[in-house]
Amino acid sequence: MKLIRTDGDRMTFRLSATERVVLLDLVKAYPCVPPAHVRHRAVASEDPESTEIQTLLAEALAEQRAATRRQILQLLENPEVLQRQPQGWVLHLRPGDLETLLQVLNDVRVGSWIALGCPDPLPDKLPSDPEKAHHAATMELAGWFEISLLQEVQQGPAP
Repeated sequence: MKLIRTDGDRMTFRLSATERVVLLDLVKAYPCVPPAHVRHRAVASEDPESTEIQTLLAEALAEQRAATRRQILQLLENPEVLQRQPQGWVLHLRPGDLETLLQVLNDVRVGSWIALGCPDPLPDKLPSDPEKAHHAATMELAGWFEISLLQEVQQGPAP
């Protein structure tokens, strides 16, 4: 993934065919962080209305995550945003779209880490269990995309 140009409020990245496939797979995995890990306490648990309030918060979070999923999938399915070119693919992102993509990738990375049991330190070998191996690979790939996007934006397009 390489930032090839910035035009006003739009950044254009070049992706290989493999990067495109992997990015779309990662985005389709969103959301990954289990709702129990994003639960917020709005009121003290001894408040008689706390269960109802917590239920409303959980529903609002689920709706927000579903909306974010629809938004990012629609964005990446838009032929004006993700375009096939002779050299591979180009991805045009506005700052808000980049922020949403980074949030989605971070959720997938952290959710995969949680699915692995929150290891600290991270395993230095691929787990022997296929499901855990998949989570480890997903975590690493989501992190790679996050870092790549952030480094490219920070460095700017190559002259």
